[in-house]
Amino acid sequence: MKIINLISDMQKESLAARLAKKTVGFVPTMGFLHEGHATLIEQARKENDIVVLSIFVNPLQFGQNEDFDAYPRDIARDEKIARELGVDYLFYPTIEEMYKEDRTTLITVEKRVDVLCGKKRPGHFDGVATVVMKLFQIVMPTQAYFGMKDAQQVAVIEGLISDYHLTVQLVRVNTIREEDGLAKSSRNVYLTPKEREEAPAIHQALQLGKSRLEQGASISETKEFVENYIKEHTASEIDYVEIYSYPNLKEVKEPRDGESLILAVAAKFSRARLIDNIVFSYTKGEN
Repeated sequence: MKIINLISDMQKESLAARLAKKTVGFVPTMGFLHEGHATLIEQARKENDIVVLSIFVNPLQFGQNEDFDAYPRDIARDEKIARELGVDYLFYPTIEEMYKEDRTTLITVEKRVDVLCGKKRPGHFDGVATVVMKLFQIVMPTQAYFGMKDAQQVAVIEGLISDYHLTVQLVRVNTIREEDGLAKSSRNVYLTPKEREEAPAIHQALQLGKSRLEQGASISETKEFVENYIKEHTASEIDYVEIYSYPNLKEVKEPRDGESLILAVAAKFSRARLIDNIVFSYTKGEN
């Protein structure tokens, strides 16, 4: 594995790979790698000649009340994991390398950001879109791998690719789950033993909600059912339960057969806020 810190060096390696007609799989991360990242890397390894992993804690996507300095970092551990997973290039730039003092532009995301988690994080996805655009230009990937646990981020990046006619293909990777259905997350370690027992009810609620919607329940009835189920089975505080079209993230009054929908939840436990979702093609009458 080769570690690269300079943009010019990464571009040279990527350009050489593309000129040699090699496919480049790209996994952008902020480091502190976990099993979800490993799944993205493993899929990229299976599907490409070369795998590039980036680690960059992006200051542009942190809000005023979010502590950039407190974000967990362990580059030595991340390097070890990346090597074991067969990464070819680890791109690990500094802030000064990525954002020059005379930067003149910032991408503004106008749609798909005023709902779900983005509703309470103004400017967050502007920072995400800006850094992802930069990384795509640096790495020049054939395919880029993103996890569906953060489905709103996937929707925003798909919009970015479409709007700017980028040649990279975004690969959606399913959420990795524990055996009991809980979405794997670094935040799960902050759950108390009792909360950990309760937390799988979130995914159960999503599955039951999807079934009820397809059996004829209205959007409002489905959302109410999911919220009540989580309240009855956990001590968490519901942040939101929403149903939107996907990836457009627009309000749906009455779903159409074959329409792609997202049913998404955010729930606050004592020390952890958990998010989860399911994206599915609506089929009325399914059990």
